[in-house]
Amino acid sequence: MQKPKFISMLFFSLIPVFSIAVQADDNSVALNPIDIKEWAVPFGGQPRDPFAYSEDEIWFVGQAGHYLGRFKPSTEEFFKHDLKDKAGPHNLIVSAPGIVWYSGNLKGYIGRYDPRTKELTRIEMPDDIAKDPHTLVFDQNEQHIWFTVQWGNFIGRLTLADLSVQLIPVPVLRSRPYGIKIAPDGAAWVALLGTNKLARIEPESLKLSLIDIPNRDARPRRLEITDDGRIWYADYAAGVLGLFDPKTESFRDWPLPGGENARPYGTALDKSGRVWVVTGTQPNYFVGFDTRTEAIISITAIPSGAGTVRHMHYYAPTDTIWFGTDTQNIGRAIVDSEPPPVTR
Repeated sequence: MQKPKFISMLFFSLIPVFSIAVQADDNSVALNPIDIKEWAVPFGGQPRDPFAYSEDEIWFVGQAGHYLGRFKPSTEEFFKHDLKDKAGPHNLIVSAPGIVWYSGNLKGYIGRYDPRTKELTRIEMPDDIAKDPHTLVFDQNEQHIWFTVQWGNFIGRLTLADLSVQLIPVPVLRSRPYGIKIAPDGAAWVALLGTNKLARIEPESLKLSLIDIPNRDARPRRLEITDDGRIWYADYAAGVLGLFDPKTESFRDWPLPGGENARPYGTALDKSGRVWVVTGTQPNYFVGFDTRTEAIISITAIPSGAGTVRHMHYYAPTDTIWFGTDTQNIGRAIVDSEPPPVTR
C-alpha cells in the first residue's frame, strides 16, 4: 500500500443559470465551481473507470498497467491486484456482495474477482470476434451485466446465475458500441460511437432497434438516462450534450464549453437528475447541466488538467462523482445535489 500526493480545489455552492458561452483552452472559465480533489495513483498505468462500492472503498482499473486497483480515501492508501494475463482491463463494476467484475479488453473475457478469497474467474466470450469487452453495467436487480464490445461490434448480456453470455450483433458495420445504460423500463441503451445512432435492446426478446440522430456527423460516446426515460448523450464530434425523448421521438442538443472542440466524454447522473459531463478541452472542464431547467449550472476546470476523463461513477450516499484521468490520478467531485421535487 502506498500514500499518494493529492491535488485539491475548493469552491462554492451551485446557482442555476440559463446559458454561458466559453472558448476552448481558456483556463479562466468558471461558473459556480464545485469541490474537486485528485490523488496521484502511485502505480500509474492509466487508472480509469472508478466505482465507489462504499464511501471508503473505491475500485478502479489500470488499463495500461494490467491491474485492479482499490483506493481508501480515509487513509489515502492505494492497493492493487495484478492481472498476470495482461488483460488490459477497460472498465469495472462492483456488485452488492462486493464482487468485482471487469472487462478483459485485450483478452476477450469478463472477469469476476472476489476480494475476500482472491479467486478470479474468466467468463470467455462465446464468439472469437467479440474480442474486446468494453463497458459494463448491471440491470436494476443485478441479475445481468449488460456490456458493449466496441471493435467486435456486439452488445452483450451476462447472466450472473449461470455465467452464460448472449451476444447481439449490431447490424451496422464498425458501429463501435460504446457507452451503455439501463432505462427505468429495463431496456439497454447504447451509444454507437462509429455512427450517428443510438441503440435500444429489449430486455426480454433482446430485439435491437436503431435510432438515427438527425445530425449525420454526430458521434455519441457516453449516455445517461433520467427517471422520465429521456436519453442524454455526449456527442464527441459535435461538442454538444444531446437529448433524445423516446416518448416524442424528438431530439435537442446544447453546446458545451469549447464548442465544436469540446469533445465531451465521461458522464454521470446525480440524484437531482443533473447530468455531469467532462470536456476534452485542456484543461478538462467538469460541466453540470440541469435537465429540468435545461441549462448549464456549473463549470469547473479539473485541477490537474486531466488529459482525458473517460468514464465516471456517481455515488449517491456521499453525493460524489469519481473519475480517473490520463494524468494518472483518481478524482472526486462533490456535486451537492438535491432530490427532485415531489409531484402530486
